[in-house]
Amino acid sequence: MPMNLPNLLTLSRIVAIPLVIVTFFLPPPFGPWAGCILFAAAGFTDWLDGQLARRWHQQSTWGRVLDPIADKLLVATVLFMLAALERITPATIFPALVILAREILVSGLREHLAMLNVP
Repeated sequence: MPMNLPNLLTLSRIVAIPLVIVTFFLPPPFGPWAGCILFAAAGFTDWLDGQLARRWHQQSTWGRVLDPIADKLLVATVLFMLAALERITPATIFPALVILAREILVSGLREHLAMLNVP
């Protein structure tokens, strides 16, 4: 894997996952705010790694593969923790599953279209 800043930012999202999980067990108001800040920072690194990779011409196959995986892992972890700790109601579990399914299907569809050379 080429070690450049965009790939390190992508890896930082994966490293942040256990930290986000820990915030679910911290007492309010610190825990929820810490989790929110970590999740927002991870979202920012998602945008930033793409911008830097394109601007600095550091796009790599590894980055193209790892970036969506990091995104899916982070989103799936948060949705799972919200459901497992009953922070979302049973009525909102279905929309959470739809969000997760969309995350997985979009990246899978994108990969298949890329293999077929469809823009």
